[in-house]
Amino acid sequence: MADKILSDDPLIRSMSYQTALSAFGEGTFLTGEAVFFTKIVGLEATQVGVGLTIAGIATFLVAVPLGKAADRFGTRRTWIVGSFVQALLFASWLLTSGFWSFLAVTVALELVQTWLRAGRNAYALDAFPREARVRSLAYMRASRNFGYTLGAAACGLALASDNETAIKALPLATAVILLANTYWISRLPRLASETARQKEEYAAPKVSALKNRPFLVTMVLCGILGTHSVLLNTVVPLWLITQTDAPKVLLAWLIGTNTVLAVGLQVLAVRGVHDVTTSLAAQRRGAACFIASCGIILITHDTAGWATIGLVWLGHVALTGAELFQSAGKWGFHAELTSTEQRGEYQGAAQLGYTLGTVFAPATYTFLATEWGAAGWLSIAAVILAAAVGIHPAARSAERYLARARQSSAPAGGAAADLPRGEPPTLWPHST
Repeated sequence: MADKILSDDPLIRSMSYQTALSAFGEGTFLTGEAVFFTKIVGLEATQVGVGLTIAGIATFLVAVPLGKAADRFGTRRTWIVGSFVQALLFASWLLTSGFWSFLAVTVALELVQTWLRAGRNAYALDAFPREARVRSLAYMRASRNFGYTLGAAACGLALASDNETAIKALPLATAVILLANTYWISRLPRLASETARQKEEYAAPKVSALKNRPFLVTMVLCGILGTHSVLLNTVVPLWLITQTDAPKVLLAWLIGTNTVLAVGLQVLAVRGVHDVTTSLAAQRRGAACFIASCGIILITHDTAGWATIGLVWLGHVALTGAELFQSAGKWGFHAELTSTEQRGEYQGAAQLGYTLGTVFAPATYTFLATEWGAAGWLSIAAVILAAAVGIHPAARSAERYLARARQSSAPAGGAAADLPRGEPPTLWPHST
């Protein structure tokens, strides 16, 4: 089981540790941010919601420019500088008072995190050879889930004390952890591909990622298939409380089950995913799990007692399967359908498309499930089926688009240009 959670590759292992550290820091604050904003900053719940919405709109509008900026500044450097600024912004929560300072920090933090994620994701894709990319991202996803769990537990201790000083310490603790995370990132090796981009050795004209419409469509459909998170975090809990006789304490068991499975099985779920064909197969498996969960959960409206508990739990396990397989397919698309010369920009475009594919889900799915009952669950399943069918021609079209772009940028009489792969993982650790 150890090799399913910790890789024997030194670079994957180091980046997994870094991911867990980052998630531990972020999870420590994010778990208790609602309490901090209302009790310490003095905001109303509606003000928190408005601020987060404005920040979300801002990042949506500039995701692609921020990704392009990461390419120009250097994806590794973006990751390091962005992580450092992120730590400072978390510390600045201690200085906020009232809505406008809250809004300023919230927007700044969302923009910086979008920028650094573009750099981080581009670095992760460049760091490993093609056949190891999806597997490496799976290790990091498992580590991130583990880190968030530790952060939530640490925050829980602070909240349980009901002590204002302990609550005020949350953003400071997060900032300290994220500063350590910044140092860890700075110790990761420079990549040959990064050096090539910075030297502008590949000076062929670049077409904006936004003009790659098949890729954007693929990401939108990928986002729709990724709305399992809406069911996991919102719809199923509401359904359990309002439409079934299951005890509310079951919610804790559902969250625990999801966390354990996500940490323990993510690497197994990506096995064999290395190109567009296998990524599409992973998306099909994820969609099948998603649809199965809808069929299982809709039954629980008419069951009672242990039957309800067992079926809700089984439906939640199926949703976790959807999460694991859909993530595997998404990473495959990121690795195979993005230009090596514009990694950061394509990460921004991917986030834009993915957001478009998910933004409708919270309100729509909640209404369908709670108001339409069985017909609503079947409608949700139909949406997922349509996305699973549509993503195949979209991904193939994106694959052909990228092949044509590479061919057009190839030297006369030569093969299509491609950036050098990253330095071998065995070079870890390196001083910078």
